Amino acid sequence: MTEPIFKEISAEESESGITELESLCMECHENGTTRLLLTRIPFFKEVILSSFECEHCGLKNNEIKSASEIQKKGVKYKLKINGSKDLSRQVVRQSSAMFRIDEIDFEAPAFTSKGALTTIEGMLQTAIDGLEQQQPVRKIMEPVLAEKISEIISILDKYKSGDIPFTLILEDISGNSFIENPRAPEQDPAMMVTQFVRTSEQSEQLGLTEEMEKQEEERTEKELAPEEVYEFPGNCHSCGTPVVTKMKMLQIPHFKEVVIMSSNCEACGEKSNEIKAGGGIEDQGTKISLTLTDPTDLSRDVLTSETCIVSIPELDMELSHSSDAGRFTTIEGLLNNIKTGVGRINPFAFGDSAGDKEKTKVTKITDQIQQIIDGKLFVTLVFDDPVGNSHVQNLYAPDPDPNLTVEKYDRTAEQELDLGIADMKIYKYTDEDEDE
Repeated sequence: MTEPIFKEISAEESESGITELESLCMECHENGTTRLLLTRIPFFKEVILSSFECEHCGLKNNEIKSASEIQKKGVKYKLKINGSKDLSRQVVRQSSAMFRIDEIDFEAPAFTSKGALTTIEGMLQTAIDGLEQQQPVRKIMEPVLAEKISEIISILDKYKSGDIPFTLILEDISGNSFIENPRAPEQDPAMMVTQFVRTSEQSEQLGLTEEMEKQEEERTEKELAPEEVYEFPGNCHSCGTPVVTKMKMLQIPHFKEVVIMSSNCEACGEKSNEIKAGGGIEDQGTKISLTLTDPTDLSRDVLTSETCIVSIPELDMELSHSSDAGRFTTIEGLLNNIKTGVGRINPFAFGDSAGDKEKTKVTKITDQIQQIIDGKLFVTLVFDDPVGNSHVQNLYAPDPDPNLTVEKYDRTAEQELDLGIADMKIYKYTDEDEDE
């Protein structure tokens, strides 16, 4: 059996998994020792711990680097800070993330600091420390610039105290940064989370070449034979071990053709599947309401696209984009995925740093979801997909299902903008066509 590349730190492990390498000391130019540990820790997922020590001059250096898979899209958090409580929110900030405060036109660029697990207050303090570092020199060499920077430092100090409300924007082109949502799994009214497509320049910053992206596009655009199963290499998103991903075209009755991809990691046992609906974006969005009245409803097939929002009104719970990718499963499988995903949505609700209130809230929600899975609690599941590519099996097809309601609606201007189709041009591409 293949061993995972990234293992969780455990006191019961007999082998440390530490790799020792002889490397050059940049201080005395003698050979020192570098120790590497590939592991998994909360919040950062996969990381590489590096420690260097030189026995000749005594130089020591420690560093942590994220080894998490780069997400398909970047992520942007926009948070309205109003008081000291918001300043204590925990943040995972990768080195590829920048943060900005629009009120004072202040920006801390990406790749200027190492990745860190911190708080909003900690981010502000780090920015203040960075600005103060060269202030004595600036006051002599560039007094005008030093005075302006002092004003910025003074304002950041006021923001850090919680006396003045402001808006913080955290944008990470790798998609691996995170800001705590204390209301999770409910939506946070003070925070807006959006995903965006990286530019070619941003991809180059992450080491993603145009050739790699082109190969991905060619693989995606390749016409699939309905009965053929395709295989291509990949990596397990849980432990990083190389795996084989299988892909096949599938016809869902009374819906449309879809492409389903799945992988099974022998190292850690992780299984994953991703599904993409064919035919592109529908003209209207779809809202599906399913009322569970019997345990047999849990066996219904369900397809959720990556844009689908799943909500359970009885639990006052709404999950925006409940999975990182489209999913084809059953109602029971979806509920199990939601239950597992509660911790992923708000990882700060677990562990030693979590308060009793947060733990109790999350435990209550997961217990209620388990009751639904066990057939002891019947609720209504609402699937809202602005793209219209989600589907729930109709057990009475082709006749209407008394427990299933499907509504079509026109997308709002904001939804069109988020989906990137607000300014999409599908006819009259050239100036000559417009003249006609």
